Amino acid sequence: MKILVLNGPNLNMLGIREPEIYGKTTYNDLVDLIKDYCSKKNIEVECKQSNSEGTLVDYIQQAYFDKVDGIIINPGAYTHTSVALLDALKAVQIKTVEVHISKVDEREAFRQISYVSYFASERIIGKGLNGYLEAIDYLEAKV
Repeated sequence: MKILVLNGPNLNMLGIREPEIYGKTTYNDLVDLIKDYCSKKNIEVECKQSNSEGTLVDYIQQAYFDKVDGIIINPGAYTHTSVALLDALKAVQIKTVEVHISKVDEREAFRQISYVSYFASERIIGKGLNGYLEAIDYLEAKV
C-alpha cells in the first residue's frame, strides 16, 4: 500500500504557530510519527507540505501517475477556499481522508466550510496528530 500525506499552508510552523491550538510538536515530529507508524504496518508513505495551492494541486495530480492508493490531506486554510484542490482530488479519484488537528467546526464560522469534504470519503477532526494515524488505519481498511 502506498499513501501520500499532504499538508497545506502554515503546517510547517507546527510547534510555533498557536501552540495552544496546535500543540508544541513540530512538523518534523509529525512526519517522523507518520513514517514510524507506516513502517510498522509495512505501508509506503510520502509526506509533503506546501504553502502554495498550485504546488498542492501538482502533488495530487502526480499521485495519480505514481499509483498512490490513498491520500491524507490537511489542506490548512485552503480547506475553506480551494475549489482547485477539490477539482484535483475529483480528477484523480484516489480515496482521500481529510484531517484537521484542531476542531475546525468549533472555531470561526468561515472554518466550518470545507471544499475538500465534497470529495473526501472520511473527515477526522480535532484529534490532534493522532488524527493522521487514524486516517492511515482508515485507508488501510478501505483500500
